[in-house]
Amino acid sequence: MTASSPSPQNALAQRVREAIAEHGIVREVRMFGGLSFLVDERLAVAAGRDGDLLVRTDPEEYDALLERGGRPAFMGKDRPMGPGWLTVPADRIRGEDELAFWITIGVDSRNAQG
Repeated sequence: MTASSPSPQNALAQRVREAIAEHGIVREVRMFGGLSFLVDERLAVAAGRDGDLLVRTDPEEYDALLERGGRPAFMGKDRPMGPGWLTVPADRIRGEDELAFWITIGVDSRNAQG
């Protein structure tokens, strides 16, 4: 990374801003060690330090989403966040279509989690 290039987190955050705007009223909040995006006041996704994406999920879709390339999310080293959360590695969201897919999962999970 050169002095003029954004950090992986900032680069991802900008991409998320552009892709998530169509989903409703979006607010950004720093939490979970990243920059979180709340849609209509519900957390949908967060841009992580290393350019990975934390995604809120419908627990019933968790296993299928693991097969799609998501990984279990953790708070710290040894505290799994459970089947309502996945981390998508940066190399899995290089394309805009794949990023849009995961953002939609995060936004749609609001309906499944009360």
